[in-house]
Amino acid sequence: MKRDFKYFDFIVAGFVTVLLLSNLLSSAKIIDLGFGFGPIQFIFDAGTLVFPISYIFGDILTEIYGYRRTRRVIWAGFVATLLMGALVWLAGMLPGESFWEAQVGQGAYNAVLGGVSSLVVASVIAYVAGGFMNSYVLARMKVMTQGRWLWSRTIGSTLVGQAIDTIIFFIISTMLGVFPPELFWSLVITNYVLKVGIEVIFTPITLPIIQLIKRAEGEDVYDRDTKFTPFRLDA
Repeated sequence: MKRDFKYFDFIVAGFVTVLLLSNLLSSAKIIDLGFGFGPIQFIFDAGTLVFPISYIFGDILTEIYGYRRTRRVIWAGFVATLLMGALVWLAGMLPGESFWEAQVGQGAYNAVLGGVSSLVVASVIAYVAGGFMNSYVLARMKVMTQGRWLWSRTIGSTLVGQAIDTIIFFIISTMLGVFPPELFWSLVITNYVLKVGIEVIFTPITLPIIQLIKRAEGEDVYDRDTKFTPFRLDA
């Protein structure tokens, strides 16, 4: 039965916003905090600071509204990311105005945003694989635990989803020349640790928010008979 929800649209908007912002920040800057462990330096792209929040939104969506509705949201994020990449590429191809060229220049645009289109290729593939796995694991664990131990679902699903997402993202983006090969393992390891760490840090905030939204919406879906194929749009 179709229902109108109070907060669903706001959560979807937040999810897509964070997803797009993480792609822009990933292209804009690589952060080096100046320390490491042996050959592994603590280096990460700036998008890592916000991307884990998209997984928190994903956890909220799956836990409350179920896998089927979350599946539609993941595909919406996929389309939005492709559109952003296409428009950033198009803007870069168009000729610049003379004053802008003198003050900023095409070189600066290419240096900061030129990698976005390549990142989008890596991002959408990694995001779809990791996002669906995150949602699947959480939904299955919810049924298996009969709704208990919510913290284990949010963290457990992130451990699996972020591992898939991070490895695929950096393999593809490194092959496309966005990141240098010598930074591959440092980026993979530090990004994964940060992403999971942010999820764990936010868990004491995420859990009561989920419970509040459940009560406000009167919704708490268990995906007992759900077909978990990602290639459907029915909710």
